[in-house]
Amino acid sequence: MPAKRLRLTDLQPGANFLSRHIGPREKDIEAMLQSVGADSLDDLLGKVVPAAIRTRRPLELPEAVSERNVLSDLRKMSARNRVVTSMIGMGYYGAIMPKVIMRNVLENPGWYTAYTPYQAEVSQGRMEVLLAFQQMVIDMTGLEIANASLLDEGTAAAEAMAMSHRLAKNRTDSWFIDRDTHPQTIAVIKTRARAFGFDVIIGDPFEDLQPEKVFGALLSYPGSSGEVRDFRSVIDRLHEAGALATVATDLLALALLTPPGEMGADIAVGSSQRFGVPMGYGGPHAAFFATRDKFKRSIPGRIIGVSKDSAGNPALRMALQTREQHIRREKATSNICTAQVLLAVLAALFAIYHGPGRIRRISGRVHRFAEICAHAISSYGYRVVTRVFYDTITVYAPGRAHAIVAKAREQKINLRFVDADHLAISCDETTRRSEVEKLLTCFRSSAMKDVTLDDLDAQTTGVIPENLRRTSP
Repeated sequence: MPAKRLRLTDLQPGANFLSRHIGPREKDIEAMLQSVGADSLDDLLGKVVPAAIRTRRPLELPEAVSERNVLSDLRKMSARNRVVTSMIGMGYYGAIMPKVIMRNVLENPGWYTAYTPYQAEVSQGRMEVLLAFQQMVIDMTGLEIANASLLDEGTAAAEAMAMSHRLAKNRTDSWFIDRDTHPQTIAVIKTRARAFGFDVIIGDPFEDLQPEKVFGALLSYPGSSGEVRDFRSVIDRLHEAGALATVATDLLALALLTPPGEMGADIAVGSSQRFGVPMGYGGPHAAFFATRDKFKRSIPGRIIGVSKDSAGNPALRMALQTREQHIRREKATSNICTAQVLLAVLAALFAIYHGPGRIRRISGRVHRFAEICAHAISSYGYRVVTRVFYDTITVYAPGRAHAIVAKAREQKINLRFVDADHLAISCDETTRRSEVEKLLTCFRSSAMKDVTLDDLDAQTTGVIPENLRRTSP
């Protein structure tokens, strides 16, 4: 009897996930059903999924597609994107991941499938890199203890608010936020404050802050506008009133700026995205959280500590776990302690790869480009509002902000539109001379003299004052 002739569609390589999925065996299913008291899978579903919410018709799904064809379709879809240079800033910046880290960590399943460390002690290598992340944050912020990352900068700031309320001697329910804070951070804090029953006050910390009426304050250094301010006097006033000072900061900026810990800050938070992690359409990125050693039992998140194994050899372990929700449940220091392990690992390895000297050079180059932009734009008749800045400048362009942003977009550069009279520009590790030259043409009229970047570079004198420059290693 001749074999049945297969159709072309029958010869197509299996695309269905089920054909490759190794599921439970029949006897395993029977044992599990018996354990939960169900006669069949349909009987089990009938008991756990109410009839009122069950669909009564088959799902209208397309035919399964092979992985190869899906990738082909995704490439065509992504080709429709318009690739531009982002100089928007606001906590998201271009960063360069070293290829050796990309190949051996980001593209390695042994690293990228890891979530938060549940069986942490099994993976000593991963814990060693997370310990390096903590030490990097400690070194950059000038504080004494750091955790192994949190979900994002907004969450870290909200955790700082909760921790400040637990520790502050000033027993109020109001928290102050510097109005020059990234809007997404303010939004997360407001959401968490509503759940806690806290009042949020937003204003200028030098003019509007009344320390005796708050349990703490969030100060942005640098601010979302780019302004870098000396918060020592504000922090002193908070401490005199029994309140805690939290500083939202930028790790790359701290290679040049005085660390928050040296200013007297109690807590420092921020994102480690600039340390070699791509913007990724807004995330994920590992947040950092650092504080004083005396507050270690109130810090949220996971902490890696150095210990000894049963043979007396050095070993790493999860430390101070009695703070956490898997032990203290609703009394834990935080119930949103998600760690961004892979992203923290990438940031730590970026720091190890470059070392302190090269990180200072990367940071210096970012700052120099911002200085060049500020000097050139000022010479074209616009006013740079930010007096002291690191990487971001806000420009006053009366009635012309829309037009300049649109002109930059034509040059494939995205700028931050603030309002009809203001726009902002942020430089980063990926900024190139050619991009800055194109950017400056958006401000320069045809009648103005063209000045080279080297000439502009020679005219920069530095805008960071001595009292805000980093002096520690």
